[in-house]
Order: sequence, then structure tokens, then C-alpha cells
Amino acid sequence: MADMNDFNTAIIEEFRANDGVVGGPFEGATLLLLSSTGAKTGSVRVTPVVYQRDGERLYIFASKAGAPTNPDWYHNLKANPTATIEVGAERYEVTATEITGEERDRIYAQQVELMPGFGDYEKQTDRVIPVVALDRTTD
Repeated sequence: MADMNDFNTAIIEEFRANDGVVGGPFEGATLLLLSSTGAKTGSVRVTPVVYQRDGERLYIFASKAGAPTNPDWYHNLKANPTATIEVGAERYEVTATEITGEERDRIYAQQVELMPGFGDYEKQTDRVIPVVALDRTTD
């Protein structure tokens, strides 16, 4: 697990140094940094996550590269739906809401069109990959 943490740390550092632009496997991808509160620990965890924009609303996908379990950040958002995201050089608070049913299927299909790897993730797992909407918290 340390390898994934090191990988994420490098992505986070590159993201912050370049106003959201990263290379490597995420080159050209729409990437945000999600700061969520740990469901068990209460500690803030920062995770790079691919997103899809629909106006002001952003969608993220709990694919975990097709693993049989959901990523930790998904469980964190279910327990604590208020989070902070960084998109480019902007940082703001959001409320996370899971999208289900036909709306989820439509949004996920759009993501597969944008990044076909998400179709592969879906084929690699028996679970339905959750789609989570992030809405900016209004002051």
C-alpha cells in the first residue's frame, strides 16, 4: 500500500506545483484533488481523482481501477459528505451526493466515452462503480 501512497503523493505535489496539470498516466486527464475526512480516523486524506464537469457540478467515479472494493475516499464521503477540492489553482468546499439509477448509468457512460479505461474498470469488477456528484457549497 505504501507504493500507492507514494504514487499519490507525487501526483499531488505535481498537481499543486503546476496549477492542476500533471503528466504520466494522468496526462491530459481532468484531475482534481479531493480532501475528505476519514470515516474511521477523522483525519483529512487527499486523493487525486479523475472528474467529469457538468456546468458547476463535478462528478467523480469510485472505480479504484476495477478493484472488487470501493476506494477509501468513497467511504469517507458517505460518512462525511462535506469535502474540499482543488481544481486547477482553485480550492473550494463541496457537498458530495451519490448518483444512482439511470442518471448514474448515463453519467458513467459519458465517462467511458471520454476515457475508455473506465469501461475496462467496469468489466473487471462485479460491483456497480459509484458515481458521486460534487456541488460547490454556497456561503
